[in-house]
Amino acid sequence: MKIIVFAVIGLALIAAAGFFFLAQKSKAGSPPGLVAGKLTPCPASPNCVSSEDGTPASHTVPALPAAEWDRLPDLILQHGGRLVEVGENYLAAEFSSKLMGYVDDVEFRKGDADVHVRSASRVGHSDMGANRKRVEALRAAIEK
Repeated sequence: MKIIVFAVIGLALIAAAGFFFLAQKSKAGSPPGLVAGKLTPCPASPNCVSSEDGTPASHTVPALPAAEWDRLPDLILQHGGRLVEVGENYLAAEFSSKLMGYVDDVEFRKGDADVHVRSASRVGHSDMGANRKRVEALRAAIEK
């Protein structure tokens, strides 16, 4: 019985160390930026959402109103984000998870009629819907 307990504790410690390593790795990255004038496409993993044309339905979120562009930096800060880059038509921010400090990138591209948004985890496969919830929270703040 003691062997089983020690094995379970050992596996839990290994898992915790792995999660800690991934969290640290995510802190070393940076937002992917624009590709051919658009936000970088989402990977196949479920930890990304985007409003850019051509995004698979499972990753799609609606674009934001272009009229709200100037409010985005303040909204990002109010929701716990950190601005990384602010340009005329591009904005990038980082959000960190509370528990382990995983970093997610949230990027915005100002178009003619809309503000396209992309929110994605830097590491891992699943985000348990965190990126979609973040975009929806920003949208809800805009609509207030």
